[in-house]
Amino acid sequence: MSDNSIPVTVLSGILGAGKTTVLNHVLHESDDRDLAVLVNDMGEVNVDADLVAESSDIADEDEELVELSNGCICCELRGDLLDAIGELTQRRAFDGIIVESTGVAEPLPVAQTLTLGFDQSDLDPTEFYEETGIEPLEGCHLDTTVTVVDAHQFHTAMESDEILDDDGTKKHLGDLLVEQVEFCDVLVLNKCDLVDEETLEKVESTLEVLQPRAEIVRTEHGRIDPDNILETDRFDFEDASQSAGWIKELQEPHESAEDEHGVTSFVFEARRPFHPERFADLLDAFPDAVVRAKGHFWLATREDEALTFNVAGQSVRVGPGGQWIDTLPADERRDHLEATPQLEELWHDRWGDRNVRLVVIGTEMDHESLRDDLADCLLTDDELEADWSAFADRFPTFEPPESEAEDAADDADVDDQQEQTEELGIAD
Repeated sequence: MSDNSIPVTVLSGILGAGKTTVLNHVLHESDDRDLAVLVNDMGEVNVDADLVAESSDIADEDEELVELSNGCICCELRGDLLDAIGELTQRRAFDGIIVESTGVAEPLPVAQTLTLGFDQSDLDPTEFYEETGIEPLEGCHLDTTVTVVDAHQFHTAMESDEILDDDGTKKHLGDLLVEQVEFCDVLVLNKCDLVDEETLEKVESTLEVLQPRAEIVRTEHGRIDPDNILETDRFDFEDASQSAGWIKELQEPHESAEDEHGVTSFVFEARRPFHPERFADLLDAFPDAVVRAKGHFWLATREDEALTFNVAGQSVRVGPGGQWIDTLPADERRDHLEATPQLEELWHDRWGDRNVRLVVIGTEMDHESLRDDLADCLLTDDELEADWSAFADRFPTFEPPESEAEDAADDADVDDQQEQTEELGIAD
């Protein structure tokens, strides 16, 4: 990275969290920095950009404020984001660039775009890029990812069943909030003046479990020291993408049942499949105390494929997790076992690598009761010897990946193939 590389900070957060208020405060308190701002808004009129221009010394006519409207920079406006970043870095040597995402944006694809640029396989070069040849990331680097959380509305948002529309893509509010919390370097806990200390500590405890790597900064009215989110040098893509609490729990499983503020977790593991009817019934009435759950599972009626499991607040999703290694041709199976020796230790004489592995995180959660409920969903000894194809299966079906060998179930925990996951209500 060049010493002249401009640090970029990305601000994320659901609608109403206070991103624009935080941004305006940082601009007011950064007289010693020459900052550029890029504001994304889903609407045709960029309301947040207007608020930034009105509330600070920055103005778009001074080429310090760039608006990206009528779309989201985590999906359809990724190319526009790179073009805008490239143009800003060509104009002059700013001390920093702040990107304010729209309220429905997921930070991971934004960070991926600002790390890989046009090298992403699903992102075609823009006309501007092809005409100018400007490499958008030559003059800058992603420095800090920030998620702003509304302390007053945090639990309400987690428990909400509201569905957001991201240009035709439906996103569950609680699911989006968790995605934003799990991928960040700094968590700005805003509106702390609206809740008491006990509530703040409970919210912080949940945030720490969901994202143990991030620094948590309490704020009121968005007032934050700019040094907390500018030029921190905290971003590392690999660390950020592997730092979510559920990943840590799967890597180092333990049962934390005595947390001071009631935020606890456990890992459920089994070497027999779930009965599709009983597990569907459980998911239809999954405990509200669970704020996050993730992992992969084996369904009796899907002997060849792993399925992924993703709970965030009131959102319950399942998706394809790839083909079990045991079902691959012998030579491919041997290659996988040689490449991953630890698999041999986990290999079952009858079931191969098929298994259930879920991490569950919740508040005031009854571990024993939920463990028992999950265990009751597993096939009994008699059912193991029965005809599994006779079981009714209400779970959605998924198109197989182009190369199932590359999507084997040992990667199911990390890559949940989100494009194909489906929201449940199974009973509906």
